[in-house]
Amino acid sequence: MAQAALASSVALLPFNRVSGGGSRWAKLIPGFSRKPGTGLWFSRSSRGKGCRFVASGAVGIGGGVAEVLEGEKAPATYSWPDKKRPRVCILGGGFGGLYTALRLESLIWPDSKKPQVLLVDQSERFVFKPMLYELLSGEVEEWEIAPRFTDLLASTGVQFFQDRVKLLRPMDHLGINAPPGSGSGGTVQLESGLLVEYDWLVLALGAEAKLDVVPGAAESALPFSTLEDALKVDNKLKALERRNFGKGSEIRVAVVGCGYSGVELAATISERLQERGIVKAINVDTTICPTAPPGNREAATKVLSSRKVELLLGYFVRNIRKSSDAEDSFRLSGNSEDPEMQKKSGPAKGFAAEDDVEKFILELQPAQRGLQSQILEADLVLWTVGSKPSLPELEPWDKPHELPLTARGQAETDETLRVKGHPRIFALGDSSALRDSDGKILPATAQVAFQQADFTGWNLWAAINDRPLLPFRFQNLGEMMTLGRNDAAISPSFIDGLTLEGPVGHAARKFAYLIRLPTDEHRIKVGMSWLAKSAIDSVASLQSTLTRVLSG
Repeated sequence: MAQAALASSVALLPFNRVSGGGSRWAKLIPGFSRKPGTGLWFSRSSRGKGCRFVASGAVGIGGGVAEVLEGEKAPATYSWPDKKRPRVCILGGGFGGLYTALRLESLIWPDSKKPQVLLVDQSERFVFKPMLYELLSGEVEEWEIAPRFTDLLASTGVQFFQDRVKLLRPMDHLGINAPPGSGSGGTVQLESGLLVEYDWLVLALGAEAKLDVVPGAAESALPFSTLEDALKVDNKLKALERRNFGKGSEIRVAVVGCGYSGVELAATISERLQERGIVKAINVDTTICPTAPPGNREAATKVLSSRKVELLLGYFVRNIRKSSDAEDSFRLSGNSEDPEMQKKSGPAKGFAAEDDVEKFILELQPAQRGLQSQILEADLVLWTVGSKPSLPELEPWDKPHELPLTARGQAETDETLRVKGHPRIFALGDSSALRDSDGKILPATAQVAFQQADFTGWNLWAAINDRPLLPFRFQNLGEMMTLGRNDAAISPSFIDGLTLEGPVGHAARKFAYLIRLPTDEHRIKVGMSWLAKSAIDSVASLQSTLTRVLSG
């Protein structure tokens, strides 16, 4: 068992998702007890010079143990269950990380070489991000697209830590192995203080929204890339709907960015609000979804034009601020009356009287000639432009051997998805920068990460078994986007010019995502749930149609 220590003054951080090993220590060692609510097991010495705690921070079969002796200065070290089998640490539980872990589980291994797999993610749930929009429309439930890792991995040997990555110390640069006893690949330090030694490392930490490019965006705009983001947006929309219930004022939503995410948000929210609100979508380009297939772009344009969506193309946001004074209302309404007089006479025409509801001012600057600057007021600002990879920092002493990064902050990999100069580190998804046959960096999409996970799992098998590694080749299967509860657009790559729209596209998209859910058990549960909902919706639609017919 690996031993480490903590200073006596340091607070004991709880290990999330604790399992295994504690009860048998309580039977074998007198005075060994569990601290309620923490998942930590304590054994106090008879001399009273501190306490030793043993905690398992993993969920799975045969969880590892971290042992810490209070009073010394060293981080707790995770002790892998088996001292001989390879140790694979996967950072990030998105499409890249989770599917790599499941791929490793599905492969056939020699008994002595089947790796121990540890998955680390800051969240307790895996999130199927392409279907976050359906949370806003009420089409899916949270458990369907965001199952807990513990449920997904219950029947596997994969261990799980809910934690954040703090520091990375690779020891395989230029093919050099680590000193004896230090782990042949390197170490990862988590924010809880736990130190994890690994033989092989997978970087799949995803990306986070980049809100610092425009003044005021971080304070005023909401991103839409995580489950927490989607729930915040949904709660905000519910609050605005309650505020405006029975009133004539509209809910004003500004969506910054008209790529796939921005267009899908605009379509979903405009359908939800209907006549009760208006969505203004802002894009620096003069078209929406500039990289999408023409069929998808045309279908999206048709849907947006049929709803209360105003496209402000050829503009970029100069700054965003909260509307907290009367001057903003005057400038937006064109009123020249003195602000103090207006306060006595009431709010400006077209603006809600609720002073306790936040409003935001967006200053738009034209990016194309012939356009004029604009100022918008919105009740909700959604940000879908830009992202930055969430790669961990390296130990200061290791700076000369830091990971090779692109200007965007992605790790540069070779064609086998190994980080250049680090043969024991793989990177995929948002964490990696890999070019296709045309020399273009592959987009950071779920489809790319899904395929890279399959190759990463296989190449780990090959590396551990001394077999040749396979070069990754991305196969574009097409592109899909949701446009509402019963509307979507799909352009499959294997049939040129074909685009499935409307209810047909919607059904095809849901089926494609259903078969890509992580495990067979979860797919069956979600499939039955969707089938039941579809049957209920069909009956309700039939009843509505019959009622209209019978009433003439």
